[in-house]
Amino acid sequence: MLDTAPLQHRLLDHADHYARWSGLAIGLVVAQELSTLGHIEFEQRVVFCLTAFGLCAVAGVLLADALTLRPQDAVRTASLAPRLVRDHVPPRMGPLIALQGVSLVALLVITAATASVDGDRMFITGKAVDITCNGMRATLGPWPGLYYSLPMFGALAIATPTCVWALRRIAHGPGEEQQRHDRAWAVTGAWGLLVSSQQLYAVLMISVALTETGCAGTLGAITFWVFYPLALLNLFTVVWSLVTVVAPRAVEDEDGAPGDE
Repeated sequence: MLDTAPLQHRLLDHADHYARWSGLAIGLVVAQELSTLGHIEFEQRVVFCLTAFGLCAVAGVLLADALTLRPQDAVRTASLAPRLVRDHVPPRMGPLIALQGVSLVALLVITAATASVDGDRMFITGKAVDITCNGMRATLGPWPGLYYSLPMFGALAIATPTCVWALRRIAHGPGEEQQRHDRAWAVTGAWGLLVSSQQLYAVLMISVALTETGCAGTLGAITFWVFYPLALLNLFTVVWSLVTVVAPRAVEDEDGAPGDE
């Protein structure tokens, strides 16, 4: 008679992988469906697609963490050193992603504050920005004001505290060092995917808006020296975060290798 216990254990042991991959797959399907909404303008559809994909990635990682098998040993040893969240997140990319999250919020606040306001059409306020060019008023867009940034703010408000709670739960909960390492890096990657993809698109929107005017001068210099490098940095973070969600151990570095405590 065949013993099915090992097979069941193997399936449960890899349930976290399936959950993470399923989150990404569902995110792609949802993003594809949102991209076909013809009654919504293209820029807003892209915002919805990125937001939905990022939230699905976060949800998949959190589900994977819930499905991760915990050690069932009756006897456990405890370390005298307290476990800290910062010891479980990527030592290099973790602070960078956190900085990108702060800069994204600051960027969206600035663009919302500088966006043009139309009192007669409140629901489309924040789609453009007014500037003075050669003594004449010009309107640039699309601009990531509240019209486009509200879904981004909403996604950050949902995902950020949830991921922080998950990281604290991982750091202070049971599990082997390698297991906690993989779970924490996957959570960091999922949040980083949400943040970096949103910031990448916001930066691209600003760059397109600023370079389409004839007043190249200061605006062109800001775009070249600030927003283009920021876009490249976010593109790198998107790729790193995606790989981390799929396979956390594939992006290990020397400082982040488990077992150093």
